[in-house]
Amino acid sequence: MQINELPRYDMSINTTGCCPRFNPEGWDGQDLHFRDKPMVRAVTMSAMHVPLNMGRVLSRVQGHIADVGALDPNDCIVLTRDISPWASEHYFSVGKPVEDEEMTTLSGDFITKVFEGPYREARNWYQEMHDPVRTRGGTPGDVYFFYTTCPRCAKAYGKNDVVGVAETCAA
Repeated sequence: MQINELPRYDMSINTTGCCPRFNPEGWDGQDLHFRDKPMVRAVTMSAMHVPLNMGRVLSRVQGHIADVGALDPNDCIVLTRDISPWASEHYFSVGKPVEDEEMTTLSGDFITKVFEGPYREARNWYQEMHDPVRTRGGTPGDVYFFYTTCPRCAKAYGKNDVVGVAETCAA
């Protein structure tokens, strides 16, 4: 993929009024290259990796992004990673600055892998994300997950697709 480009995120099927049904076509096995990609960073609290205030924080951030028109439907991803058993950080791709939120950038080369299953599998998926990086001769860096639907929408659609995004560091 080109620098700062993402696979197409199809938002056309949204029967829940919340999250669109995720179409994994084009997301598995992609090479992503980010160079100072503008992002909003938010932190949520957890208890032993179980989110405590994720819904409230993500709703606030998405509201601020919508308020300033910073959502680009052709550049839509929210990357999540646990930074400890007590906190997670979330990076929202944006097209312009968002007031009242922490702005940052993300740079690096990444490999994607699509998983399907319950959120509790994330610890296993985390380990699996190292394999494609090593297969390509790299050293695994940070691993993020793009949770494509909230738990309520995953239940409504009958499946839960999650995209692993692993940073590839030079060996």
